[in-house]
Amino acid sequence: MPQQTLVQRELLAEGTAVVSATVNDRECAAALLAAEASAREAKRGIWADPAVIKNAESPGDILAGIGRIMLVEGKVLSVRQAGATTYLNFGRNWTRDFAVTIPRRALANLAAAGLEPKALEYKRIRIRGIVEAHTGPRIEVVRAGQIELLK
Repeated sequence: MPQQTLVQRELLAEGTAVVSATVNDRECAAALLAAEASAREAKRGIWADPAVIKNAESPGDILAGIGRIMLVEGKVLSVRQAGATTYLNFGRNWTRDFAVTIPRRALANLAAAGLEPKALEYKRIRIRGIVEAHTGPRIEVVRAGQIELLK
């Protein structure tokens, strides 16, 4: 039987696409993320531009992507709980700087994947998701696949 070709994987390997944060199947997500990582390392397609991955310390650059899927990397400076939301703060000014919001309903999903928000404090991570504006740029995390721990 011939091996199936996933069009998405081919587009990612060419560097013409970014993995969506909504892929639920772990095996599929792993294959797609591997294809994206390969293109990123080889600087193929969109990855030839180092500005594709936004720096969490540059909220203005992130705000330019409102409504689009974006990848943001940075060090989590603090993790705070406010009501039903957990915040991963990447800057000292919580209202203007980049932050990740995690609704209470997503905590079990993250825990099942071995991700505990408080354990991300002081760690470098990559976030993928749709950028929203709430005085400062925000990405809501509802799936474990949206967070990648970096070295």
